[in-house]
Amino acid sequence: MESTVRSGTEALWAVLGGDPALVDRVEFGGVSGLLPARLPVMDLARATVAVCGLAAVERAGLPGPVRVDDGAVATAFVSERHLRVDGRAPVNFAPLSRFWRASDGWVRTHANYPHHKAALLAALGAADSVDAVAEAIGGRTAVGTETAVYAAGGLAVALRTPGEWAAHEQGRAVAARPLLTRERLDGAAPRRRADRPLRVLDLTRVIAGPVATRTLALLGADVLRIDPPRSPELPDQHADTGVGKRTAALDLDSPSGRRAFGELLDAADVLVTGYRPGALDRFDLHRPGLVTARLSAWGDYGPWGERRGFDSLVQVATGIAVTEGTAGEPGALPAQALDHGSGYLLAAAVLRSLTEQEREGGSRLVRLALAQTGHWLAHGLPRYDPGRHLAESEGPLGRLRHAVSPVAYEGGPAGWSRPPGVAGADAPVWADPAGPTA
Repeated sequence: MESTVRSGTEALWAVLGGDPALVDRVEFGGVSGLLPARLPVMDLARATVAVCGLAAVERAGLPGPVRVDDGAVATAFVSERHLRVDGRAPVNFAPLSRFWRASDGWVRTHANYPHHKAALLAALGAADSVDAVAEAIGGRTAVGTETAVYAAGGLAVALRTPGEWAAHEQGRAVAARPLLTRERLDGAAPRRRADRPLRVLDLTRVIAGPVATRTLALLGADVLRIDPPRSPELPDQHADTGVGKRTAALDLDSPSGRRAFGELLDAADVLVTGYRPGALDRFDLHRPGLVTARLSAWGDYGPWGERRGFDSLVQVATGIAVTEGTAGEPGALPAQALDHGSGYLLAAAVLRSLTEQEREGGSRLVRLALAQTGHWLAHGLPRYDPGRHLAESEGPLGRLRHAVSPVAYEGGPAGWSRPPGVAGADAPVWADPAGPTA
């Protein structure tokens, strides 16, 4: 576990521009075997949490160590499932947010928000019931459903294999870009915050962005979340990710709301946004010395650059649902790992950017997409390769490939002294003492 976890952590810390020597401050431990999946989900979870902790101790000037406990990590990555509100379990997916059979494959929809549900039903011309939606999608192709629902402002994604996503224009755009980008935008002077807490303006929704800002709140930031007054966050999502924050409703399309928002932004240190690319372009969000973190589903490039999306849909489009499926049925990761992993990675990027801004100045921009995190999960993390633990030898039975022994120690044997022979062909006597010995 140690080598693969350290590899992932080292890779992420390098992406963040951190001092490689600091990785030695991380200690991994806890119960193993959590968040089981075909893809290395637990490695992604540990690594993103580890670099978040590293960025925090670096900025605070603390020596560490950073302790990453598998049990705590795995529990946090499904925090929304453990939530209870006065004993009531949360509603994580609405009835119309699920997989559906299309005429030629599978589609997954996301209809948790009322306006997304309304758009889905309008695009399909269906009544508000599972049976009606199943019938409507069953008579359409998967891509046809995806196209129609997105055109109506809803969310539906056709199931694709990893190969189909790799050949897709958006998949190629994702693969051609780094996991995360960090830019210095100007020569603004370093910020001096005196004794006040870090001020974080939170314009995010659902899981990834709110996990990032929830983490910044844990570390002492004054996090103020802003939502449109007519479109509040879903209650259970807010209960899970609103801890440590304050929340306010502002209508940014009204003069008074925009003025109030501008005053908040003038005094902010960090702005975190999680709306689809382009949705906030009509507002002037630049401030000298501000650290801005932009999170999206698909990236702000390619033909899907302006599309909305969620973790569950990204898994379906990118082939992850096929990889995790069985017997022709699509599957899912054991957690909303793209969301949670992106959240901790985004928080780490904000902290590293703050550390650099306080030393060197400059307004900073961080960009991350769920699809990029999914690509790193599927292609960037080290995975178990049995070939590293196999050997070949020639002998009486021919050329054999076999597993090497797991018993290994300094000064010990590199392998067996002889290959297997023909069964029963040896004389029933002890070997010559001058020959190989055990």
